[in-house]
Order: sequence, then structure tokens, then C-alpha cells
Amino acid sequence: MKPLSPLDQVFLWLEKRQQPMHVGGLQLFSFPEDAADDYVAQLADQLRKQGIVTAPFDQRLTNRFGQPFWVNDEHLDLEHHFRFEALPTPGRIRELLAFVSAEHSHLMDRERPMWEFHLIEGLKDRQFAVYIKIHHSLVDGVSAMRLFQRMLSADPDERNMPPIWSLPLRSRNNTDDNGPSMWRNIAHLLGESGKQLGTVPAVTRALLGTVNRARKDPAYDSIFHAPQCVLNGKITGSRRFAAQSYCLKRIKAVCRAYDTTVNDVVMAMCATALRTYLMNRDALPEKPLVAMVPVSLRKDDSSGGNQVGIILASLGTHLNDAAERLRYIHEDVKASKERYANMSPEGILNYTALLLAPAGFNLLTGLAPKWQTFNVVISNVPGPKEPSYWNGARLEGMYPVSIAMDRIALNMTLTSYCDQIEFGLIGCRRTLPSLQRMLDYLEDGLAELENAAGI
Repeated sequence: MKPLSPLDQVFLWLEKRQQPMHVGGLQLFSFPEDAADDYVAQLADQLRKQGIVTAPFDQRLTNRFGQPFWVNDEHLDLEHHFRFEALPTPGRIRELLAFVSAEHSHLMDRERPMWEFHLIEGLKDRQFAVYIKIHHSLVDGVSAMRLFQRMLSADPDERNMPPIWSLPLRSRNNTDDNGPSMWRNIAHLLGESGKQLGTVPAVTRALLGTVNRARKDPAYDSIFHAPQCVLNGKITGSRRFAAQSYCLKRIKAVCRAYDTTVNDVVMAMCATALRTYLMNRDALPEKPLVAMVPVSLRKDDSSGGNQVGIILASLGTHLNDAAERLRYIHEDVKASKERYANMSPEGILNYTALLLAPAGFNLLTGLAPKWQTFNVVISNVPGPKEPSYWNGARLEGMYPVSIAMDRIALNMTLTSYCDQIEFGLIGCRRTLPSLQRMLDYLEDGLAELENAAGI
């Protein structure tokens, strides 16, 4: 029996019918070249025989004296968690995304281990899909990504590979560039405040610098200047999921043309998509939208340690010109990184926790709806760099499915895979109708930058 950490309990406190707190992922596979037409059915039979379930997939919630604990589920029913399903005809990506939208809207049973694995057949062109969802109190999005990558192989001939629920879980403290979430920053500050007292002078100077700059520059991102927007209203429990792949070579060509980073270009694409979507709804604020963005602060090639900061980045949505908007985002992100340059890792965590504290307070209590710290979440989680396979099936695309919340109705998460950038957008179906149109607007944003650079 293991007690939940204060951070993990936060995800249980936040959960309500209109605000499920699970993360997920959609993976698209192609049949092996020599596979029979019933390959997916055979795979389902193989997976049903994987009776060994390892942590955290064998853990369920219980309460002792008002305190939640994880305990082994001695009556785990694998048929409840593993589901073999078929899409309705004609089996297009449209039907697949509709399936994920519906499934991601459903709360999970807290009397059982809170995860589901959906093996989906019925897609056209000899393809199938896997949709996995896991409660955020059980693993975070980065841990879920790592688990899925461990399920894969670089060998297309490898067979009889175990599913995700049969893999041993590595230490959750073994983090790298992918880094903490907003809540992890806040919990770090509240839970280890005594240890962090030495960072107070640097944190105070940085926070005062942010406030002073905000007073002088109304367009500057801060806890005071995220505009009120339809993205930040109350939400329902119904979700819309939209996903698409974009060519990484095109994005890198834009980076070279403007001397920016991949993350800058991706954010500029998101800014264009948001600007166009809101303009078409006559709902674009005069002030620029602000995004909450995790960024890597690593200066070397090392892989250990946690060197990540969370910044509030102005998206320049008040600017008409796409190239000007990209430069604006680049300079804003650069200034945020420079703010962290002389701070320790503890200081960075404390600074971001303080900066995001109003958002955390509002999400937990709902008592300060006018404290709009940011409008949207844009997160980039690195994925496999080489082609990957699962039981001989080639992974064609992997799309993150994150969390939408009250006053943060849209989450734009992306990951990299080989020569692709994979976008997964999740939003409230009622608050943000026709969300799937943003996929076209993302393409428009990239094309505008290419045209402006003469690519």
C-alpha cells in the first residue's frame, strides 16, 4: 500500500464530470507486409494471453482514514481494460478521431485501475490503431510516452512483444528534458519550500523584472496581461480530438530561413491557427494570446538531470504578418530563457511556480475567474527519432491526447517522430466547435512562413 503524493492527489481533486483528468495517446500502425487480413484479430488473441499485469497498471485507489493509497488490485479484470474494437465503415481517419473524441470524454472507474487499452481494427489501407488512456494521478504525460516507447522495437522482425501493461515501470523520478508540468512546479514550491529558501533573492529579482516589464509593455506576457477569450470559459465534458502530421523538414527549412528554433516555428503555426480560428468566430482579443509552454534550458549534450522551465509566451496574435509574428515569438521566448540563465534549477522551479500560482489557485477553487494567467497550453514532447515497430507493424504516427479544463478549453500538444511533427489538439466540443479546422490553419501558418521566406 502506497500513499499518493500531494501532486497526484491534485489530479483527483480537479476531476469532475466536465473535466476528466486522464492523458492518452493515439498510435497508427501499418500491417507487416506478409501479414494476413486477420492480423489484428490474431494480435488481439495474443494480447489476451498476456495475463501478467505490472505496476502501475495493477494499482487501484483505496482510502484509509481519509487518505488515498495505491493498492494491488487482486481482482483485476483484464477484459475491462483491454478492448478490441472495430471502426464503422468506411474506416477513415475521420471515424478514428471521432472514436477517440468520444472515448476521451468518459470518466474512468475509480474502483478499478484507471487505464484502458483500445486495439482498433477496420481502418482502410491495411492499417490499425491503438488508443491508450491513463489517469494523470497514475502517470504523467511524459511517463506515459516513455512507457509506450518501451513497448516498441527498432526491429521489424521482432514478434511476441508484450503490451504496455506487462512492462516494468521505471522510476518516476528519472526525468529528463521533457520536464515538469505546471502542477509539478507548484507542488515542488509548496512541498520543499524550506529547501528552496536560498533561491529567494534570485527568484524575487526575476519576478520583479517580469512585473516591471509588464507595466511598460502592454503586449508583454505576464500574470497581468492574458486577455479574456472564448478559450477560457466554462467547459462541458464532451471532447473533440483533432490530429495530423506535418513534415519536420519543412519546419526546419523555415527555422534556417529565419534563424529560429523548431519550437519557435511550431508556436508560430499554433498562433496562426488560433488567430484564424478566433477571427472566423469574431472572437480574437485585441491583446495577444498567451501560451503556457515548457521549454528546455539545457546548454550541453548531457541527458541527465532536469533542466526545464515553464514560460508564458506571447503568441503575437495581434500581428497581421506571419513572419513578423514568428520573430516576435522568437524574441519573447529568447528573453524568457535569458531570464533563467543565472538561476539554479531550484530557482527556476520556484520562479515558474510563483508565476503560475494564480492559474493553479483558480483551477483548484474557481474563485478568481479574472486571473487569466494564460489562454492555451502548447506542449512539445520528444518522441522516437527512428522508425519503430510493434509485433512487426510499422508505427506511422503517434498523436498525444491531453487534458482540457475549465478556463483552459484547448490543449495543443505535439510530439516528434522520425521526420514528422505530430499534433494532437483536444478541446471542449461545445466551447470550440469545428475544432478540426485548426489542422488546416496550422498548415496555412507553415505555408505563410514558407512563402514569406521564398521557400
